[in-house]
Amino acid sequence: MSNIFRKIFVLSIMAATLTGCEFWNRNLQDVLNNPFRSSPVREPAPLRMPSSVVVCRTKQCAPAKLSMSREYIYNSLLHLLDNNNRKKALICQADASTRACTETFISIPITVGMTPAYMYIDSVKITDVSIAKGNRSLKLVLNYNVTYNGQSPDCKPAKSLLYVKNTENIVLEDSGYMCGMTTIGQTMIKTLFVIDYIDLDYGYIGGFYSVGLSGPAYGGGTGYMIIRLPKDAYPLNPDLTAQAKYATGNAGQDYINSTTPQINESDNNTSNANVQVFPITK
Repeated sequence: MSNIFRKIFVLSIMAATLTGCEFWNRNLQDVLNNPFRSSPVREPAPLRMPSSVVVCRTKQCAPAKLSMSREYIYNSLLHLLDNNNRKKALICQADASTRACTETFISIPITVGMTPAYMYIDSVKITDVSIAKGNRSLKLVLNYNVTYNGQSPDCKPAKSLLYVKNTENIVLEDSGYMCGMTTIGQTMIKTLFVIDYIDLDYGYIGGFYSVGLSGPAYGGGTGYMIIRLPKDAYPLNPDLTAQAKYATGNAGQDYINSTTPQINESDNNTSNANVQVFPITK
């Protein structure tokens, strides 16, 4: 019996040496059945269209197709993005089922020249928000904070289009923006973001993304991310600066009396001597 355990131990050491750290992510039964097989590599979340967009408002979340129209979603997104115009929003890698951030950035495997690297995006600044004519879409100018291997390339703003086709199809895409990742030329980056989660209370927008690069630096990746905006979708309460003018009771009557012009009875030689002019404030 001791010889059997000794053989299993030796095979386990050999498998760990050949397969690296992935060996320890496997269970015991799997190791005994095939000690030399590598553990499967975790693939990123694929890009897919959601069956319905979940919208949260007044601390309640529900599929939009049950009680909302595309016009309501479009108007809410316009208000949300307009409230956060010229603000920086944080981007995080998230779990598609729980919508909880797992990283404070998204990472995309790329190749810069001949060197493998990872590109990171951890925030985006909304530079401009405008309504596109002719269709239910918004024109956005976004500045992504792109880094790779500890370097921050000089990137152009991304002219993006947020299109609300219906309650099941909300897409944010751009025509591609240029980044100077190498000295020999510019790299074009294209981003596609399929939205399936909108939280109007906290300013969160979630969905599946696809980022692709072409040029001296190339590569791409997909996954699920959350955009965390600093402001929510609700307006601030306006301050009434002229409340005294519309006060009730004695204060209101005093205001009317103070603004009513006094009529000199000696100058009134007509039958309209008892008529008073009502005060009109401009």
